Amino acid sequence: MKFSQRLRQGDYLVGTMLTLPAPEIAEMVAKCGFDWLFMDGEHGALSTLDWQRMLQAVAGRSASIIRVAENSEATIKKVLDLGADGIIAPQVNSADEARRIVSYCKYPPQGVRGVGLARAQGYGLDFASYVESANDDVAVIIQAEHIDAIGNIGEIATVEGIDAVFIGPYDLSASMGKMGQIDDAEVVAAIDSVTRACQLNNVALGYFGVDAQSVLPYIEKGYKLICAGVDAGFVTAGAQQIRAQLTP
Repeated sequence: MKFSQRLRQGDYLVGTMLTLPAPEIAEMVAKCGFDWLFMDGEHGALSTLDWQRMLQAVAGRSASIIRVAENSEATIKKVLDLGADGIIAPQVNSADEARRIVSYCKYPPQGVRGVGLARAQGYGLDFASYVESANDDVAVIIQAEHIDAIGNIGEIATVEGIDAVFIGPYDLSASMGKMGQIDDAEVVAAIDSVTRACQLNNVALGYFGVDAQSVLPYIEKGYKLICAGVDAGFVTAGAQQIRAQLTP
């Protein structure tokens, strides 16, 4: 079953974040059994070719969802043509912006996605089958990570074609003048408003945490799209542990 279908039917999906432009790391992490991989093109040092190499390394073991650097038609089209299973659009603060993003992800007549021949379409060999199913198969995930999005979340959650809303707790707290204070009462209340709006409209909810403990409260609240940990953190934590164990 496609990732987008699992998302819409409410499956519990566990992923982790990749920020390093290393196909080998993507391959190793995918072999660990994650349902999906959050490939960060917004903050990570990933280029278009890096994305393609990582998608090839994962080879269908986990769904590959790329967070785009910007919510432009050109950027989203390029990512999808590489063969990503979906996109995460950062800093979506209005329903109009959400509708534009959906349109960039959908072929006509549902949207305005350009038609090309690339890896996603089997370089032309799978063109007909891909185009026929892509509008349903591509997952469209937007991030609510600014106080402006919180004010508009009731309308954003009703936009047709949005498969999930993913909370960005750190950027949200910063936009509220509470940088990094993700457990602050006002920040938690803002997140709760997103939770209510999405659950009311049957839209899947996602949350990122640096470790498993930080996402557990949101799993208990019914969040299904979970991302925990970062590739760089796995490397540094393992290195620190070995160094500490060998310290006299």
